[in-house]
Amino acid sequence: MNYNKVSLFIIGSELTRGVIKDGHGQLVAHELSNLGYEIRRIIIVPDDANIFSQLNEYIKDSDIIIFTGGLGPTCDDLTRSVIAKSAKVPLEKNQEAWDELYSRIGEKIYGANESQTLIPKGFERIPNPKGTAPGFRGFIQREDGQKVLCMALPGPPVEMQEMFYHQILPYIAELKGGEPLGRTEFSSFLTPESKLEEVCQKCRVGAVEWGTRFQNLRISLYLTGGTSDQRKLMGENLKKNIGKNLLVDGDQHAIDMFIDQLKEKKFTVSTAESCTSGWLAKLLTDQSGSSSWYWGGVVTYADEAKKKMLNVNLSDNSAVSISTALSMAEGILKNSNTDFGLSITGYAGPTGGDEDNPIGTVIFGFAGKGMKSQAVKLKFNSYTRDSIRKRAVVASSILALEYIRGASLLDIVCDWQYI
Repeated sequence: MNYNKVSLFIIGSELTRGVIKDGHGQLVAHELSNLGYEIRRIIIVPDDANIFSQLNEYIKDSDIIIFTGGLGPTCDDLTRSVIAKSAKVPLEKNQEAWDELYSRIGEKIYGANESQTLIPKGFERIPNPKGTAPGFRGFIQREDGQKVLCMALPGPPVEMQEMFYHQILPYIAELKGGEPLGRTEFSSFLTPESKLEEVCQKCRVGAVEWGTRFQNLRISLYLTGGTSDQRKLMGENLKKNIGKNLLVDGDQHAIDMFIDQLKEKKFTVSTAESCTSGWLAKLLTDQSGSSSWYWGGVVTYADEAKKKMLNVNLSDNSAVSISTALSMAEGILKNSNTDFGLSITGYAGPTGGDEDNPIGTVIFGFAGKGMKSQAVKLKFNSYTRDSIRKRAVVASSILALEYIRGASLLDIVCDWQYI
């Protein structure tokens, strides 16, 4: 069959009521259009029985139908039953889905959650690494004998996007041209999405296209089309323009790269935070077993806390200064006896700051046993208090990784021009 025409069903009553905004339709349509597919329609529908009649109507002129949403455990999550009814097959328990869900929630699986292990008979399960509801794919036969590929994905963005990019998009790419999808993935840190787009335009190579996906603490950048050498060249150009360590290969988090280095070298670290209020400590302990690399830390917001807990001398210095950041890092290093001590101090806004250090100024301190302490000052574009704090913990992770490798941090940040 020549797969070309695609219909998208975006399911959710909260979408049709205007409670939340749809982003799935735009994302999927953009990526499939880049592969040469024709998007016939994007339908946003509530969780009700009308989905069945619409599905049967659009099967007539579609080669692929993709559903997002309606795979939850409640009575109004109808995607499974609608697709099964249209395919004229029963729903049946998928043992792999059952085993995976049971391993996550145990005895709580009995009851409403059991429905999430059901998929239409003859359909293939699509694992969901971020949530409890697996997706599935299979074929519905039309009256003319043609088989329409039908795929169902969960609605929550973090689940849907993970599955779409890593399992659905490569599969659909092979259907279109018989060749694996030519796609290279990068993780971008600190650079705003609008600036990333500008740099991509500047660094474009040949027929290479790109797309971005905004995620927590990073942006995923995908280069598609062209040749592998062209995508590699464009990636190298992007790294030079964006700044050292702000664009890395693959699907990665800055904090995970830092933790991996700590675990590999069997190093320990402690933290002293002011403007980020323990956010870095939270990220360092999100992984199980974190006590093997993270000793602990302090949140010293008030000046008096910095003096008493870290022995910082503020008589001649501001709480947001190079000397204070260094004293905080050295103070926590001494108190903890870890291999490294890190500090963060700054103005996250919306109040505070001065002419020399406006809102968005964050200073990072790094100290290590037998190493020269270093501190760097960054000025983040002041969007919101939350965004400044998020970017501060990402920057701290990147700089900490380089510090324990013995790099000069001032050399690294000198070309971070888009943060």
